[in-house]
Amino acid sequence: MKRRTFLASALGAIGSSVACAWSAGGRLHTGTALAFGTIINIAVVHADEKLARRAINAALGAAQQVDRLMSIYHADSQVFRLNRDGVLHQPDPQLLAVLEQARGLSLLTDGAFDISVQPLWHAYSVAAARGTLPDAQQQDRALALVDWRGVKSSMDRIELARPGMAITLNGLAQGYAADLALAAVRAHGIEHALLDTGEFAARGRKHGQPWTLGVRAPRDPQALAATLRLDGRSMATSGDYEMAFTPDYLHHHIFDPKAGDSPPQLASVTVLAHSAMLADGLSTACMVLGADKAMALAARLPGVDLLAIDKAGRAWRSAGFPPEAA
Repeated sequence: MKRRTFLASALGAIGSSVACAWSAGGRLHTGTALAFGTIINIAVVHADEKLARRAINAALGAAQQVDRLMSIYHADSQVFRLNRDGVLHQPDPQLLAVLEQARGLSLLTDGAFDISVQPLWHAYSVAAARGTLPDAQQQDRALALVDWRGVKSSMDRIELARPGMAITLNGLAQGYAADLALAAVRAHGIEHALLDTGEFAARGRKHGQPWTLGVRAPRDPQALAATLRLDGRSMATSGDYEMAFTPDYLHHHIFDPKAGDSPPQLASVTVLAHSAMLADGLSTACMVLGADKAMALAARLPGVDLLAIDKAGRAWRSAGFPPEAA
């Protein structure tokens, strides 16, 4: 589950699946649903309530479909079946699209992004349930199964190269869901929307003002490390606090695929990019890369900016990261 970044401006009550409120310049409509083990939220500004409701429902449905396909927990998801059987026939085109993005990110980051780290997550989770960490032998066994190049896919088949390999798309699926939800909203003719699937996609404005988000301070869930106005790009954050296996946050759910343990430097990375899926994947990869390499990578990628915060609270911002909202 990812729930790391906060709306800095209220969207109105979200106790029902779809709600709306009058506001200057039109109506603000919001909708919620369950997906990815959390509540996903959508807000749109439009004068036509019926159209807004149709758009919100379509967007929520698109996001939930990604969850159904790519969950590592649901027994009927394609990713679950692939991990169980080692092979999946007739994969969904959406799953293939996400795997293509994963391969591209693995190449771009020299393997810092790797969807095959699931055996490491499993080893640490099992050990944590006993109040300990994996021993060297357990860690080595899991690490031997990690290699993104062993995930082979074609239009008709996805196969894992070795028995025991498993993948997780938790570093991409929520961003992809935000992209699809935004596309569904726009297909209904709505140009002002904010989508929150755990990652954020936004277009247009909220009654003449940019959509505004707050980034959580890594060590204080009630404090913000930054508040920014979105500029048309999507935003994703990865943090060591989301699922920590030890109280010192040195061992958590993000793994360095080469070391077999969590990367030691950064507490969180927030990425802005032109797609939520790209922002999602890069936020995970940059946690592994560390501040210097992450900043160098952002400088090479058009439309990508980031905020990195280390475990001591020091922060790095790329040149195009938006200034603090007043």
